[in-house]
Amino acid sequence: MTDSSPTPPNRQDPPLDPADDSDEPAFDWMKPKPADQRPQAGSRADRKAAEAAVVPASDSAVQSDSTPYSEPLPTSALQVRPPEEEVQRRNAERELAAKAKPVAPRVMQVLLAVCFPVILLVLAVRAVASPLFLWVEYNRPGFPGDGYGFSTDDRMTYGSYAVDYLGNWAGPRYLGELVNRSGDPLFGNGEVSHMADVKVVILSAYGAGALLVLLSLIAVIYLRRRTPGGVRRGLFAGSVIALTVILSLGVLAALGWEQFFAQFHSIFFASGTWTFALQDTLIRLFPGQFWVDGGITVAGLVLLASLVTLILTWPTRKRRGLPKRGAAATEPANTEPANTDPAATDSAATDGADEVPTEADVDAAPAKRSRFRRDRSGTSSTAGGAAPAGASTPDTDASGASGAADAGTPGTPARGHSSTV
Repeated sequence: MTDSSPTPPNRQDPPLDPADDSDEPAFDWMKPKPADQRPQAGSRADRKAAEAAVVPASDSAVQSDSTPYSEPLPTSALQVRPPEEEVQRRNAERELAAKAKPVAPRVMQVLLAVCFPVILLVLAVRAVASPLFLWVEYNRPGFPGDGYGFSTDDRMTYGSYAVDYLGNWAGPRYLGELVNRSGDPLFGNGEVSHMADVKVVILSAYGAGALLVLLSLIAVIYLRRRTPGGVRRGLFAGSVIALTVILSLGVLAALGWEQFFAQFHSIFFASGTWTFALQDTLIRLFPGQFWVDGGITVAGLVLLASLVTLILTWPTRKRRGLPKRGAAATEPANTEPANTDPAATDSAATDGADEVPTEADVDAAPAKRSRFRRDRSGTSSTAGGAAPAGASTPDTDASGASGAADAGTPGTPARGHSSTV
């Protein structure tokens, strides 16, 4: 049967006469409870105390010896302390995580320190492989001349072609089709092939230098945002590496230049492709003294840049955020530790309160501590009462007797009267 079902025709309605209703509640839980079963008035603590009062003596003796009962809180499981070994392990891991330094700033500092010497070396090589260095070399006093007929102007012209070829994207024909005044080829096939090899090495060095500059800029930007002083530390380490490398290479070159020059060429070029006769154009344009001066110039530029960087990034106490040595040494001597002992402070206060000033102490008190007060009658008096005879204050000493006469007049303030209360 549902709500939409029709009502049966023979259904009788229930009697709804309110006169037949009784006052008895329809449900048992609505009936009032007896007096002995009613809940006791008062708070929950009072009911607990009343229940504990009716406990037998034997039970009360047992409960007195044991821990008093306390109802567990809903979150009592969260207050359970783990074992001591687990606590120590967690503390150790927390301290290790707090002391651990992030890896990314370290990597960026190492990257900057490694890139810096290589960038300096590439820039120094680029300075030497320029027409300006050629002009300085060919015109400096003491540079050896050409024994086969090249003048300084000829060397500058032909040498500029060779230097320009190292920095441009032209092919071997750039040098192979050059001719001298007599119409003969200026460079032989072996010389052109060697210059092509040198060009590959030079352009590769320039490309590597540009890439390292880009990586260094990324490292500098990252360290400036994430690690204060990271750029300075990276450049300082890089300058130290550059100084170490350039000084080591300088010592090896000074001990045996010919052997050093041959070993250097054997690293980048095949054997037999970089040796020429004295009458070949490359030897006439770039004699042995040219390479000695070029090596000295490269080493000097790298050494100078490294020293300047080392000085500018030296980890001084100010850059490291530490106080000066003189200030750190004198500050503890000048400052005395304050007495923070409560017992000593209380005892000093008690001793001061128990002391009773004597008559000699009162007489020895400075006169400037007295404060004048004006009473209602217009006369002036000190805070402690009438001033002793013959005593004078700093304000009344300068006024003399006229101040004393004015003080006796009612309604007239005393000369030298201080408004400070």
